[in-house]
Amino acid sequence: MARRPIRWLVPALLVLVWLAVGGGFGPFAGKLTEVSTSDQAAFLPRSAESTRVLAVQERFRAGETQPLIVVWTAAGEKTTPGQAAAATRALASLRGTAGVIGTPTPALPSDDGQALSGVIQLAPDLGASLGGVLDRIGPAVTVEGLRAQLAGPAATRADLSDAFAGIDGLLLGVALITVLIILLAVYRSVLLPLVIITGAVFALGLACAVVYFLADHDIVRVDGQVQGILFILVIGAATDYALLLTARFREELAAAGDRFAAGRVALRRSFEPIAASAATVALGLLALLLSSLTNNRALGPVGAVGIVCAALSALTFLPAVLVLLGRAALWPAKPQPSGARGIWDRVATVVGRHPRRLWVATILPLIALAFLAPQLNARGVPLDETFVNDAPSVVAQATLSEHFPKGSGQPAVIVAPAGRAVAVTAAARAVQGVSGATPVTRSGRPGDAPKIVDGLVLVEATLSDVPDGDAAQETVKRLRAALDGEGGVMVGGYSAQRYDTTEAAEKDTLLIVPVVLVIILLILIVLLRSLTTPVILVVTVALNFLATLGVSALVFTHVFGFTGSDASVPLYGFVFLVALGVDYNIFLMSRVREETARHGAREGVLRGLVTTGGVITSAGVVLAATFAALAVIPLAFLVQTAFIVAFGVLLDTLVVRSLLVPALIRDLGPRAWWPSRLGRAEAPSEPSSARARVR
Repeated sequence: MARRPIRWLVPALLVLVWLAVGGGFGPFAGKLTEVSTSDQAAFLPRSAESTRVLAVQERFRAGETQPLIVVWTAAGEKTTPGQAAAATRALASLRGTAGVIGTPTPALPSDDGQALSGVIQLAPDLGASLGGVLDRIGPAVTVEGLRAQLAGPAATRADLSDAFAGIDGLLLGVALITVLIILLAVYRSVLLPLVIITGAVFALGLACAVVYFLADHDIVRVDGQVQGILFILVIGAATDYALLLTARFREELAAAGDRFAAGRVALRRSFEPIAASAATVALGLLALLLSSLTNNRALGPVGAVGIVCAALSALTFLPAVLVLLGRAALWPAKPQPSGARGIWDRVATVVGRHPRRLWVATILPLIALAFLAPQLNARGVPLDETFVNDAPSVVAQATLSEHFPKGSGQPAVIVAPAGRAVAVTAAARAVQGVSGATPVTRSGRPGDAPKIVDGLVLVEATLSDVPDGDAAQETVKRLRAALDGEGGVMVGGYSAQRYDTTEAAEKDTLLIVPVVLVIILLILIVLLRSLTTPVILVVTVALNFLATLGVSALVFTHVFGFTGSDASVPLYGFVFLVALGVDYNIFLMSRVREETARHGAREGVLRGLVTTGGVITSAGVVLAATFAALAVIPLAFLVQTAFIVAFGVLLDTLVVRSLLVPALIRDLGPRAWWPSRLGRAEAPSEPSSARARVR
C-alpha cells in the first residue's frame, strides 16, 4: 500500500516540472528575434574570396554599411536637368539623418535619359528599425513629376524582415492549428490532442530558451530562416514521438487495463525507437557543422537542441500525463487492442502474398523519378523569385535594370594594391560582361583620386547582366581569371558572393551527404542488431530523397514557376528528409524486430506493419503538414524546402515504409536479420490471414 502514493507522486512531479518549464521558458519563443541577425556574412563561405573582399570593404567604410539605391523614372519621358538637381538636393538633405552614413551620391541620369539614380549608405545595425528608416527616406526623396523607388541591399533586407515579421505568432499558430485538426481526426478524442500539443509547446519553449542563451552568448547564430525551421522541427518531431508512445499506451491499456502497467510498458517499448530516432535526426543536423556556410552551421546545433527537447518532452511529460489521466485521456474513444482492422490488415495481406512482385513494382517508379533529380537547378534563385509575392525592392530593382546597366547597384568589387589600380581597372574593363569599371574615390565622385586604405584600392566593375543570374557569375569567373596574374587582387561583390556560396554549397553536399548516411547506418545497426536491414533502410530512404528531388524539379518549374533553387535547398532537403524518413523506418522495424523474435522473420514483418501502420501514417501526415506550414512565409527558399520535406515524408510514409520496405523484408525472410540470431531461425508456422497474425 505504501507504494501506491509513490506511483502517483512521480508522474505528478514530472507534470509540475514541465508546467514550470512551459510557464518560465514559453515566452522565449517570441524573444528569439531579439538575438537574430541579418548579417550578410552569415550566408557566405568562411574562406571564400568574396568573404575576404567584404572584410576589406568594411575597412574602407570605417565599418560596414548597407547601400540603398533610389531610382526615379519619368513614366516614358526624359528627366529634366531641374529634376536631376532636385533629386540631388533631396539626397543631400538626408546627410546626418538617423541611419544614414556619410553623404549620398548625386543623382545620375541613365543613358536613355528616362531615369535617375543615387546611392545612400545606411548603418548596418539598424535591425528592426530599418523599415522605419526607409519609410522616412521614401517621402524625403520625392521629386515632382518623377516616381521614386527604393532598391539595393538595404531595401531587399527590409523586405526580408517584413517577410519574417510575426513569424513567432503566424507560423506557430498555423502549425499548431494544423496539428490539432489532424490529431482530432486521428484520435477522435477531446483531451489527447490537447495533451500532445501542450507537450510540443513545452518542448518548443525549452528549446527556444536554450537557443536564446546560446545566441546571446555568440555560440550560435539565429536568423528568421533558422527560427522558422526550429519551430516546425520541434512541433513536428514532438508530435511524432508522442504519437508513437500514445499508440503503445493505448494498446497496452486495452490489454492490461492498468494505467501504471500500461505506462511502464509503453515507455519501455517506445524509449529505444524514440531515442534512436532523435539521435538520428540530431546527429544528422550536427553534420551541418561540417559546412563552410555560416548559416548552415548555425542550423545544425539549433535543430539538434530542438530535437533533444522534443524527445525529452515525449519521454517524460507525455507518459506522466497519460498515467494520471488513464482512460480519460482517450475519451470518448476506447483503448484499442494490438493490431488494426481495415486498410492495414489488407495491406499486410497483399505484402504477404506477393512481396517480390510488390517491391519490384514499387521500386521501379521511384528509380524513374530519381533519374529526374539532376534536372533540379540549384544554382540560386534570381532576385525576382526570392519572394513568392512581388516585393517593393524587387520591383525597384527591375526598374533600375531597365534604364541602367543590369549590374547597377550591385557591382563586382575588386580589391587591388594601390600601385596596380590603373592596370587592374583597365583589365577589368576589357573583360566580357563588364560594362564599366572605376576606382572608389575619396570624394565619391568618379574621376577623383582613388581612396587608399592600408595600401589597397577598391575598383567597382558594373556588370552587363543582372547580378543574380548565371551570366553574372560567369563574368565573375572571367574577371578572376583575367586578374589572376596581377598579384594580391581579389574579386567580390554580390555576384561573386552568389557564385562562392553556390560552389561552397555543392561541396558541402558532397561532404555532408555521405557523413549523414554513415551516421544513420551505424545507429540502425546498433538498434536492429543487423547489417542487412540497416543497409536496405538507408538505400530506400536515399532513393526516396532522389525521387522527391525529381518530382520537385518538375513541380518547381511547371507548377510554381521557379527557374532555380537556392544552392542549400537540396542539402536541407536531404538532411531533413533522410533523417526524418529513417524515423518511420525505425518505428516500423523496431516493432518488426520485436514481433520477429516471437513469430519469425516473415511473420514478424506483417505483424509489425499492421500494428504500426496507422500511427506511423498519422505521424507522417502530421510532419508533412507542419513543414508545409513553412509556406506561409513568402520566401522561395522556405517554400521549396517545405515542399521537398512535406512531399518526401508523405512518399516515404505511404509508399516506402508501407510497401517497399515490408515487401523487401518479407521476401528476404530471415536473411534480412543477418548476422543476428533472428537471421538463423524462422517460425515453424504462419497464420493464414493478416487478421489472425495480430490476434
